[in-house]
Amino acid sequence: MDQVVTQKPHELLAETLSTKMAAVNTLIQTRMASEHAPRIPEVTAHLVNAGGKRLRPMLTLAAAKLCGYAGEDDVKLAATVEFIHTATLLHDDVVDESGQRRGRPTANLLWDNKSSVLVGDYLFSRSFQLMVETGSLQVLDILANASATIAEGEVLQMTAASDLKTDESIYLQVVRGKTAALFSAATQVGGVIAEASDAQVQALYDYGDALGIAFQIADDLLDYQGDAKATGKNVGDDFRERKLTLPVIKAVAQATDEERAFWTRTIEKGRQEDGDLEQALTLMAKYQTLEATRADALVWAAKAKDALNALPETAIRTMLVDLADYVVARLH
Repeated sequence: MDQVVTQKPHELLAETLSTKMAAVNTLIQTRMASEHAPRIPEVTAHLVNAGGKRLRPMLTLAAAKLCGYAGEDDVKLAATVEFIHTATLLHDDVVDESGQRRGRPTANLLWDNKSSVLVGDYLFSRSFQLMVETGSLQVLDILANASATIAEGEVLQMTAASDLKTDESIYLQVVRGKTAALFSAATQVGGVIAEASDAQVQALYDYGDALGIAFQIADDLLDYQGDAKATGKNVGDDFRERKLTLPVIKAVAQATDEERAFWTRTIEKGRQEDGDLEQALTLMAKYQTLEATRADALVWAAKAKDALNALPETAIRTMLVDLADYVVARLH
């Protein structure tokens, strides 16, 4: 009994869905193989086996189970979602020139940028093969739209990340693109494949959307107040990389002329000096933007939980509610 109490919601979800998740992992291993290009499974395995939570495919399986699905297509869709996620990570690390992910060297560092981009393209292609196999045009439409939205979000982030004119509405648009789009597609297709009602499919979409936004806001907040061992990132990485995330956007919106000049130098122009991170944290403390960002994350987590009210009261629904709480419980 004690073990159950101390389990995190995603661990409990993984345990409940363990048979299906095993089938998803087997399918991923099978479909990432390549007869003619051995580098493809090498690069893919490096990321796929890096110990991620597999949260997105679990959401697909959970949504399908919540709506009473008893077939096998949920496994294909869960693998599809993971392939799309892995492909975007490969591409992101090239764009961001990252050297580390989940505490390990990135694929582009171990191999090269060309390999990461091309293997990402291969995984996108594999994901479309899998979703077509379900025979559902609606599923194809949802996941194709999500893929386009993710790419759009990444391009928007590239142009908005260091622009002080970026406000909270643009930030939300970026977050919806780069994170929430795949969360909402993952939950939505689970309902579609289970032939749930339109209202239930919409509720699943709303849950995934709000959960994804809460997840990303929490992630951005942890960059400034998280434990490096737990997050795999050093405090202030986003600042050093000149990324305008919500805590900074809120500080810029209230800045004096002198403070705005500081943000212009450090974020827009990238001329950072010793002590600048401490100064940035001081300004965020002055305007309590970390607290305000945490409050926003809690609002989105509450929206996610509210969306589930339209779905059957089951153990899976309880786990999804707990998952929304857990996403923001990481915040101090």
